[in-house]
Amino acid sequence: MFLLVLLSALLLCGCAQYSSDQCNWRGSGLTHEAHSRDVEQVYLRCAEGSLEWLYPTGAVIVNLRPNLLPAEAALSACVKPRPDSRGARLYVERAGALRLLLTEQDLAAGRVRCFALREGALFMEASARRDIGRRITAFQYQLISTHTAACRPCADDELLMAICTSDFAARGSIHRVEEEEEEEDEEQASAVLSLSHVYRQKSRVFVSGGGRGRWTGRVKVPRRCGPRAGQGDFLFTGAVRFGEAWLGCAPLYKDFIRVYRTALDEGTNPCRVDTD
Repeated sequence: MFLLVLLSALLLCGCAQYSSDQCNWRGSGLTHEAHSRDVEQVYLRCAEGSLEWLYPTGAVIVNLRPNLLPAEAALSACVKPRPDSRGARLYVERAGALRLLLTEQDLAAGRVRCFALREGALFMEASARRDIGRRITAFQYQLISTHTAACRPCADDELLMAICTSDFAARGSIHRVEEEEEEEDEEQASAVLSLSHVYRQKSRVFVSGGGRGRWTGRVKVPRRCGPRAGQGDFLFTGAVRFGEAWLGCAPLYKDFIRVYRTALDEGTNPCRVDTD
């Protein structure tokens, strides 16, 4: 009921404040502590940034409206809380309907969660507490393309674009899948890769192993994909989120070579890669 009151108050309240920073926002609940049901609107237009809400009271709606292509419908927003975050819950809000994204416990655990921008805006609701001292809700956000998805076979044109435009592209195999005692995200597994060739990478997520040109690194893989060691030689592509590699298209290398050489013969390949 309180959430509905907050959303209704937004339509009636003329006290909304806006951040002058296109990428980051920092605010304090102390500015409207006497009006604990105030709802503040924030608009951010960058591909990545951060938010810090000191002494959270009331609620803040964060509208992520990037000035970039591809279209908004093809983008997802990923949120990584600061481990000391507390004092609020995060929802995805659209037309007054709310879907829980992160509980206060999830925030404190630093769990990464993503949602499609077409689903709506971020709705930060302060927890109902009289003592708001020493409480901060803080997180980083990053927008990523959702043209490709893990676990399903990528179409030939998706695959050709993936090796050209992904944050990383490398050839190799899964050396092992790690099961950590305290997995940051129960929906993701961490696969350790042994790589023979790195075509491109962002933020150096793969490092040289020092032996015969081998590389190694970790990628996040959805558990539903059933990642296992020794399944073959793959082309791994994907996105880098908060310094970690997340898997996108990952065909068998022989399938990629077939698609790439056909495109090369037909002159339809969007970029050239060294396949020797």
